[in-house]
Order: sequence, then C-alpha cells, then structure tokens
Amino acid sequence: MTKRTNRSYIAEFKQEAVALVTEQGYSVPKAAASLGITGKLLYNWKAKVEAEQSGTSLNADERAEFLKLRKENKELRMEKEILKKANALLLKETK
Repeated sequence: MTKRTNRSYIAEFKQEAVALVTEQGYSVPKAAASLGITGKLLYNWKAKVEAEQSGTSLNADERAEFLKLRKENKELRMEKEILKKANALLLKETK
C-alpha cells in the first residue's frame, strides 16, 4: 500500500485556478478537472479568497475570543430560561 502525500501549490496557481471560476465563468468541477485537482480543493481556495476580499476572515486570537463569547452567550441564554421558568413557578405558587 502506498502512502499518500499532500501536494502543495504556489499562491499564483491557486489565484489563477480561482480566477477561472470567478472571472471566466467555469464551473468549479470543470475547472478542477482541467487543472488536475479536486473540486473540494478548489472550493476551499475560492472560499478563502472570498473571505479575504470581504474582510471577514478572523485570525486565531479573534476566532478563540469569538468561540468563547459564543459559549458564554449560550450559557447566559440557558440561565435566562431557567430563571424565567423559576419565576413562573413562583408566581403560580403565590396565586
């Protein structure tokens, strides 16, 4: 059994591959097949370029903070729901 090795591509090749799709109207599967790469790889490159252009790409610290805040937000929402239910029970008992 042979071991698979990951190929690395230069940035210029990636840019030209994405340009085939975005500027010249090729479909991702057709462009990928003509370049001898997988469609998934080309989709990933295209998404990365689009994220960089839109300015929404996060660095590692920002991503870690985002995930931490998302977790904290989820916990606070659960606490809020618990307090709502406890308050409803207390109001029911006082009637």
